[in-house]
Amino acid sequence: MSKKIDQIRREIKANDDRRDAGLTTPGDVAREDDIPYGPDPTWQILDVYRPKNAGSAPLPVIVNVHGGGWVYGTKETYQFYCMDLARRGFAVVNFTYRLAPEFPFPACVEDTCAAFKWVLQNAAKYGFDKERVFAVGDSAGAHILALFCDLCTDPACAARYAFSPPEGFVPTAVALNCGAYQYRRCRLFPVPSADAEKFVTGSFPPAFLMTSTGDFLKKAALKMAGALQKANVPFELHFYGTPEKLLGHVFHCDIRDPDAAVCNDDECAFFRRFCPGGGVG
Repeated sequence: MSKKIDQIRREIKANDDRRDAGLTTPGDVAREDDIPYGPDPTWQILDVYRPKNAGSAPLPVIVNVHGGGWVYGTKETYQFYCMDLARRGFAVVNFTYRLAPEFPFPACVEDTCAAFKWVLQNAAKYGFDKERVFAVGDSAGAHILALFCDLCTDPACAARYAFSPPEGFVPTAVALNCGAYQYRRCRLFPVPSADAEKFVTGSFPPAFLMTSTGDFLKKAALKMAGALQKANVPFELHFYGTPEKLLGHVFHCDIRDPDAAVCNDDECAFFRRFCPGGGVG
């Protein structure tokens, strides 16, 4: 199993490195790196990105939950995507979480709870608007984010875990991108069933749900849309690409792709609807 996981990690990292080759920190983004949000100095760390022209003014904040099949990924693999979101006028928190199989599920969800607690506890220091806390997650990260939202909004779901999200907190709105919403679909190692769709209630935050023509998980997006619709959760389902122009899984992370820019603009526009009075560039 470890050889298979190592192979998966190498292959995904090679693709991510090709995608981001030559990219550097934009001159209009201020960043603070490797801030601890928990006791593990390797895994429980995060970066904060802000547009420089915002100064110290409180900004709506986007928390990024990275993808990687629950077994791969760090904040470094998402830094350029997250800084690109920051350039749209948001503070962005980009965190690393503990990966399976070294840290079995639900360690990733526990770390997500801890990261959001850190955001709320450190809002004054880093200029976060606690009333406008958004989140994005893709692939496995969309599953983790959706399950986190379930914990925030469904006591029956929260009762299944030994940890908890911030008390009384629900994200203002979320974007779920090319998501896998059923953890048991990862068949590389034994896992409990933890279907994010199962615990969606009417209190789930408004959601921007996205998939694409070349996304191998596009059917999962339709199922999640059905769960949101059944619970009367406000949501938008966006489908990018055409049969002639296939857009692949998590295409939106390639910030040099014009289609990614359209998608990320759409998501940020969705978040801005929940920011009366502006405050977002």
